[in-house]
Amino acid sequence: MTSPQGPSDARAGKPNFRTTSLIIASALFMQQLDSTILATALPTMAVDFGVTPLHMSVALTSYLLTLAIFIPVSGYVADRFGSRTVFRAAMFVFTLGSVFCALAPNLPLLVAARLLQGVGGAMMMPVGRLIILRSVPRQDMVAAMAWLLVPALIGPILGPPIGGLIVTHTDWRWIFYINVPFGILGIILVSIYIDDVRGEKLGRFDGLGMVLSGVALGSLLFGFEMASRAEETHVALALLLIGTLFAVLYVRHARRHPNPILDLSLWRIPTFRISLIAGSLTRIVQGAQPFLLPMMFQIGFGMSAERSGMIVLASALGALLMKPVAPYVLRRFGFRNCLTANSVLSSAAYLVCAFFTPAWPDWALFAVLLVCGFLMSLQFTAYNTIAYDEINASQMSAAASFYATFQQLTLSLGICAGAIALQVAMLAQNHADPMRSDFSITFVVVCVISVAAALWNIKLSPSAGADISGHMVEAKPPVDKIS
Repeated sequence: MTSPQGPSDARAGKPNFRTTSLIIASALFMQQLDSTILATALPTMAVDFGVTPLHMSVALTSYLLTLAIFIPVSGYVADRFGSRTVFRAAMFVFTLGSVFCALAPNLPLLVAARLLQGVGGAMMMPVGRLIILRSVPRQDMVAAMAWLLVPALIGPILGPPIGGLIVTHTDWRWIFYINVPFGILGIILVSIYIDDVRGEKLGRFDGLGMVLSGVALGSLLFGFEMASRAEETHVALALLLIGTLFAVLYVRHARRHPNPILDLSLWRIPTFRISLIAGSLTRIVQGAQPFLLPMMFQIGFGMSAERSGMIVLASALGALLMKPVAPYVLRRFGFRNCLTANSVLSSAAYLVCAFFTPAWPDWALFAVLLVCGFLMSLQFTAYNTIAYDEINASQMSAAASFYATFQQLTLSLGICAGAIALQVAMLAQNHADPMRSDFSITFVVVCVISVAAALWNIKLSPSAGADISGHMVEAKPPVDKIS
């Protein structure tokens, strides 16, 4: 992973990596929180708009559509206009979209505002990571990525309980208004502390690739999302087929285009490929658990939403506790050993959730989820760092866009996998409503998928990312020849 000689407008007194990481992480936290907090408010919003709750799902899917179209474009745009300029503009667009969402008097205008909000969200995710990759020294990369990943892990967990509090005690419009002060503060901090680094000279923009990838990703995202609802299975299958067809068309197109919007040549880089595949398998659990745990606690165990939310917060606390530990663990054991062993440990920790019963005391549930959050946060810190170990400066923007695209896709697949496994378990046991045993089976299924990542992690070179982590690989002593 290499970077340019220096930022185009580097300033004296450049902030350390923690300042940069926390500024970017705060912006991403705002986006992640907004994405999950909205789901809790949809029934209340449906009453205000005079529509059924089912129609409100378009408020979620419209945002996903914008992500599918604009995440692949983000790297090109950052190289064209500068990473700080694009990230700051993305925060402004996201904040402006939030204001329009709060002011929306009906569902069509809410959807339009969500589309605008999605443009900002699509740019913030990969460009924020790109800023870290281009501005943080290699020896600090693990610690920087550890802080950057906090919002991705705790945003989906904090969203539902915060959304419930806002809807219960105030107006649903505050779900969007709370983004405004964070957005304004973020724009100011980015302007002061973040350098405006640009990539190398750009080739011709891949307009056809943008259309093909947008249709493919949008169809796949919607297909995975609808597959979790039994009444929309036929529509989901049609969307998945369309998405697959356009994905094949895009692959054919990308092989001929000199500057494809999603650069498939990145697959040839071992650390990037393994991180992408193994990370995608692991994200099955990350995507499924915010969907499964609250439902199991509230429907399966009869807990209140407040009590359930307090227990689930353990995962977020575990993720935070891991941050100072990650650099030491990776320096001691290296990326390959850490990722391989932790694939098994983190999957085993979540497998314990399959044995939860209403008789378990809250402190025991909390302790298990604390360990789960700790181990999973360590895993994604390692994945998101080693992915860029062999990426050079000219490929950095393309790699950030590519990785963010698959990250969004596999998180949606995780929700889909959890929902489908739960439905199959209910059908197999002839349950009209999900029971404890159905959740147990579902956790076993997603954990089996997740542990398969170990088979890919073991393929990493023992020295992979050694100069990032500081891990020293012991050389084997020479064998004396017997004459």
